[in-house]
Amino acid sequence: MTTDLYGLPITTQNPQTVQGINDFIHGFIAYETKAPNIIPTADAAPDCALANAYAAMLWMFLEAPVAPQKAAPYMARARAARPGTPREAQVIDTIGHWVDGDIPAMLAGCDAITTDHPRDVVMLKLAQYHLFNTGDAAGMLRFALKALPDAADIPYVHGMIAFGYEQCHLLEDAETAARQAMFLRGDEPWAHHALAHVMLTQGRVAEGAAFLESVAGTWQNLNSFMRSHNWWHLALFYLSQGRHDDVCRAYDTHIWGLEKDYSQDQVGAVSMLARMEFAGVSVGDRWADVADHIAMRGQDTVSAFLTLQYLYALGRTARPEVQSLMAAIEARAADTAPYDHVAWAEVALPAARGIIAHSKGDWPTAITQLGQALPRMAECGGSHAQRDLFEQIHLDALVQDGRASAAQQVLEMRRTYDPDGVPLNLLLGDIYEKSGLPEQAAKARARAENTRSTVASR
Repeated sequence: MTTDLYGLPITTQNPQTVQGINDFIHGFIAYETKAPNIIPTADAAPDCALANAYAAMLWMFLEAPVAPQKAAPYMARARAARPGTPREAQVIDTIGHWVDGDIPAMLAGCDAITTDHPRDVVMLKLAQYHLFNTGDAAGMLRFALKALPDAADIPYVHGMIAFGYEQCHLLEDAETAARQAMFLRGDEPWAHHALAHVMLTQGRVAEGAAFLESVAGTWQNLNSFMRSHNWWHLALFYLSQGRHDDVCRAYDTHIWGLEKDYSQDQVGAVSMLARMEFAGVSVGDRWADVADHIAMRGQDTVSAFLTLQYLYALGRTARPEVQSLMAAIEARAADTAPYDHVAWAEVALPAARGIIAHSKGDWPTAITQLGQALPRMAECGGSHAQRDLFEQIHLDALVQDGRASAAQQVLEMRRTYDPDGVPLNLLLGDIYEKSGLPEQAAKARARAENTRSTVASR
């Protein structure tokens, strides 16, 4: 029996098919551009059930309404072929559940497979992806830890464990796991990503920027999501340090422009441009290109987390498509059949209404609607760092509406993880000034100036 690169039996004797399957497995978990090799591999081996199931899975990561249609022919071939092992049969069924839209059944399949086959890192990564999208951080960690000790030699497993720990706020454990991944393989990008999250949450801004800069050269040949997203994290550190030129350079070179039609690249650009504006960075005409590409998505409600950011971009640029997307969100929230109905109806819908209100300068409505959604935003997916965009939109509404006391409370809480951030302390200085607290205003502005001076002296 042939095995894949992690020793799991696969039913094929064709060396090219084996190579295509291995390219997918490693490319998928390492974010390398060889993962799409599974498409021509499956086309050349229509009788290989596993190759075709993996090809269907790859199409589903398109994160677009058309994805199930693209995946369907490969899924049909996978189901028609005869899998040689029970695990392969389970994998085909599990991926089929995703194509069919039954996410709970898909997660149950992943759970069963990874329990019996801890080295099936594809199913582990697939589970973490969907648990992440539903805000189940504890589930992400539970799945990843099941891989030990059997898969302790695989660096990418430790990267997944690290991110599970981080999303559970277990930051010391997250850093230990990330560094173990990097010990096994220094260029493990998901470990870099997890460690960036830890440093951001702990306010280790200068250290975080220096760390990411030291490994950024290893991201050059990764797929567009991983390259752009790790640079997005580096740009967050730049923003905190007041390094406007570096932020703009990172955006123009690494964050936007790699795969302009891809969902993750689009929301990375949206969230970065919004943060840049909130931080006082002049973004010029950069919004137009992003909004043009998002407008072409139409009424895309595949993911609440993604859709809300599409909505922000269309509202920010006053695109007419914002109305049809908002109507689609309302229809999605009214549909009680999908497994994620509650997240759409009780979280995404008020958040969307708040975002629309913000785009129109209706600050009280933005504050009320976003305030209702924020405590439960994890149910829509995204990481702590990514969901912070919605916190910042809400904060901006508070500031614009003149609610200085409420804004002061939010800003001082934000200082727990960004104590010396330039934009945060400059805004805090203004808020304290408006609140009749000049001494506190001076201290906040001094912190911002000290950070700028420290950066300039390096």
